[in-house]
Amino acid sequence: MGEYARSLAIARAASRRWPGAAIHFVLSREAPYAADAPYPKTLLASSPTFHSAAVIELLETWRPDVVIFDNAGRTAQLRAARRLGARIVYISARRRQRRKAFRWRWMRLIDEHWIAYPEFIAGGAGLLERLKLRLAGQPTLRYLDVILSDADPAQRDVVLARAGCAADTFVLVVPGGGTGHPGAHDAVNQFMAAARALAAAGVPTVYVGPGATAVDAEPNWHPQGPLPQAELAELMRSARLIIANGGSTLLQAIACGTACIAVPIAKDQAERIRRCVAAGAAQAAPLHTDGIVQAARGLLQNEAQRAALAERARHLGLADGVKVAIRALGDLVEPAHETMGA
Repeated sequence: MGEYARSLAIARAASRRWPGAAIHFVLSREAPYAADAPYPKTLLASSPTFHSAAVIELLETWRPDVVIFDNAGRTAQLRAARRLGARIVYISARRRQRRKAFRWRWMRLIDEHWIAYPEFIAGGAGLLERLKLRLAGQPTLRYLDVILSDADPAQRDVVLARAGCAADTFVLVVPGGGTGHPGAHDAVNQFMAAARALAAAGVPTVYVGPGATAVDAEPNWHPQGPLPQAELAELMRSARLIIANGGSTLLQAIACGTACIAVPIAKDQAERIRRCVAAGAAQAAPLHTDGIVQAARGLLQNEAQRAALAERARHLGLADGVKVAIRALGDLVEPAHETMGA
């Protein structure tokens, strides 16, 4: 879900920047978001990584100017895109994918390597990476920091009215897209149980995620179901406290300058959370209902600690990854089109 949400935000920004641009997604038809994708799409039986023939056939038919591989892709797919004259962007969101992007054969194919997280989480370029970049002369390395919609006060009022809460009065609980991870298949249920417990204790609680239903007997329980990222961002900016997983949602919460409790639901999230905690921008909690509730109550009862978390989050000054991406895409496509126009 994180890869799709990131790519969708970049696609929408590209549509605004270049209104005539044609944009096409390649998705697994099994993905819960695939049917509702708002752009033309090719649906495959599973991840496009495993269907090189279909991806290459689309590239040969469609001949795009730029291909963005978000945390996925095969060498054959990258080579086909390069052979057809496309500029190639690779987004790495995990260490394994970052190592793939720094292989010599991939570095010669990739124009832009975007790391999906801030440098303080993902780590700066190491000695060997810097040496390879200098010798290969490419790709350009950038950090996207965080993908977050711009603030929209008018939309915020609508979203808060729908949730039935006033700004700075509620806890926002966001478990993520609902995909089960090894060792954390019950993650959504743990988040939901914690949210329900807080609501039952009198804490206004907004739950954004799968499986939530309204309960008449719980006036502080405000389930919303999955929301578009722009609407979720307005809830994040307005929440008193956010309880989130350790993926992109955590970085979005920090970028909103809101105190956040981070709960790992995937193997790679524990280290990410540790770095955010070390930066003083989040507090960790275990993937267990009681542990989540205890952490939330502790912060809600300690205003100085909660406010300090929010302040340190604001001071990190995370960049808008969408703007970083659009500037980079402009560098790739606009010079070529200017030359063609001349």
